[in-house]
Amino acid sequence: MENLGVNDESKFWQGKKVFVTGHTGFKGSWLSLWLQEMGAVVKGYALAAPTTPSLFEEANVAEKMVSEEGDIRDFLHLRESIQNFKPEIVFHMAAQPLVRQSYDDPIETYSTNVMGTVYLLEAIRQIGCVKAVVNITSDKCYENREWVWGYREDEAMGGYDPYSNSKG
Repeated sequence: MENLGVNDESKFWQGKKVFVTGHTGFKGSWLSLWLQEMGAVVKGYALAAPTTPSLFEEANVAEKMVSEEGDIRDFLHLRESIQNFKPEIVFHMAAQPLVRQSYDDPIETYSTNVMGTVYLLEAIRQIGCVKAVVNITSDKCYENREWVWGYREDEAMGGYDPYSNSKG
């Protein structure tokens, strides 16, 4: 694999135990590859790759990490996975990410995106080994201003469809 931005700052990640939810998705796969390149010890927890082919499979993401299949809404399995790995850092990317699907099945969307996050945070609280959580959200949760700049955390909330407001 070619250099993915490795530099002296990568020393921070060397040997760090990092737990990534949603690692089989497109962004989760790239994050997992980058963390591996940085020298982190990575464990992923997610449903099976969402497409065939997928970046996860084509890039052999699981080759240098622990990859566990599980549903973010399965609290006991999730907690056990975190407990057994004892990560220092968690990146939460697991989600039902499709706006159209959120209209077709809003219960699934809220259950995954809201309660999945609640279950993850509660598991982390109960276990007590995690030092940092990065909760990845979406620009869709902010009021759409039709501008070219990125949104910041202090922007007005929007999100009028189930997916978008489930990520706020």
